[in-house]
Amino acid sequence: MSSTKSTLMIGVSGVRGVIGDTLTPEVVTRLCMAFGTYMNGGRVVVGRDTRTSGLMIKHSVLGALLATGCEVMDLDIATTPTCALMVEELKAAGGVIITGSHNPVQWNALKFLKSNGVFLNDEEGKQMLNAYYQNAFRTASWDGLGSVNNDYNGIEIHIKKVLDIVDADLIRSKRFKVVLDSCNGAGAVITPDLLSELGCDVECINCEPNGNFAHNPEPTIVNLKELCAKVKSTNSDIGFAQDPDADRLALIDHTGHYIGEEYSVCLTSDYILRKNPGKTAVVNMSTTIAMEDICRKYKSKLIRTKVGEVHVAEAMLKENGIIGGEGNGGVMYPLVHPGRDSLIGIALVLQYMAESGKSIRALSAEIPKYFIVKDKINLTKNNGFKIMGRLKSEAGKFKLETIDGISLSAREVKVNIRPSNTEPIIRIFAESKSEAKSKKLVADYKKKVKALMNI
Repeated sequence: MSSTKSTLMIGVSGVRGVIGDTLTPEVVTRLCMAFGTYMNGGRVVVGRDTRTSGLMIKHSVLGALLATGCEVMDLDIATTPTCALMVEELKAAGGVIITGSHNPVQWNALKFLKSNGVFLNDEEGKQMLNAYYQNAFRTASWDGLGSVNNDYNGIEIHIKKVLDIVDADLIRSKRFKVVLDSCNGAGAVITPDLLSELGCDVECINCEPNGNFAHNPEPTIVNLKELCAKVKSTNSDIGFAQDPDADRLALIDHTGHYIGEEYSVCLTSDYILRKNPGKTAVVNMSTTIAMEDICRKYKSKLIRTKVGEVHVAEAMLKENGIIGGEGNGGVMYPLVHPGRDSLIGIALVLQYMAESGKSIRALSAEIPKYFIVKDKINLTKNNGFKIMGRLKSEAGKFKLETIDGISLSAREVKVNIRPSNTEPIIRIFAESKSEAKSKKLVADYKKKVKALMNI
């Protein structure tokens, strides 16, 4: 069995671990007692994705929150964006989402929200974790224990809020033919209903919310061959892919071509900034440099943050950002709520297609083309940040930024190297106008990282 240090990931994206190894009922109970203490026994929304371990974890979560006197609003299976939205809707003090997101099925995780539906930031997370590490928990007496109330209105409320941001009648008039792959995750309980409300002819694959993932849950090209083939064989207008908690969105065009995750943010930003020139967009350091081109076109300001949804969300709220997100398919539109939401992304993409009269292939062709290559290296020990320190001295001709890991940039070229917040790996992204150049950049820096693995 691997050690706790090697697989229990505690960071800005929550706490993740392998079921039966490091994410145990005891660990979950202590974490949620710490969170209930941090919430001071207030109202807490709880939701989960469809992973088969979710029910086991939920019972530990509920017991811990009840023990600290919290009033629990149980959404049961719900997407991450639905849970975030319902924290605000129910005027809760915070929320707990049980989801391993894009991680393989043996993983699960806890994500912690504050009252505005945004994840705890670094400082807030430290305050909560102080109670966890010190076993300093709020404990209610027998007559002060919390309560559990079921609330299944999240789907209806979420769909209505998304419909309110688009011209639903216009989209309905187009009768778009759509294929949806929800990876048998939480998106399956809400996304077909949204698409039906938008008048789409929907064909669903992997839309049984049973947690038995039909493919690796990360919505990348290697995992979506079935969706690509189905879009092409059915002559559909577009294909949508979600990860298990439905905060990420990838796009397939009518020819079965994988447009990809990066274009979810680029296309929605292009649409919103076209209608609101001069407004601010916010993305993280790993998002494509095509966002610079898009913002330049509309005389808009682009703000970049550290990787992690909370960093983008807080910058959006502080700087009045109108659109943005993360290049992993996380579209963020604060008019609905300031978090990644594949349903918002779907609605905005369909609206763009309906208004423009263009196919998603034609619209994506208007976005400046960069070849993005992504790779990762498994860490054998917890030395990712030491490796980053050594790489700083090798910036060479590149402009060096250290907002998050190492970002090296030159004209129409960028390399980003950073330890993951969610897995024991180092991610390496490179992009340029040449696929061969991007591949070479990744290969070169992968070699450098491997040479430093034992420091």
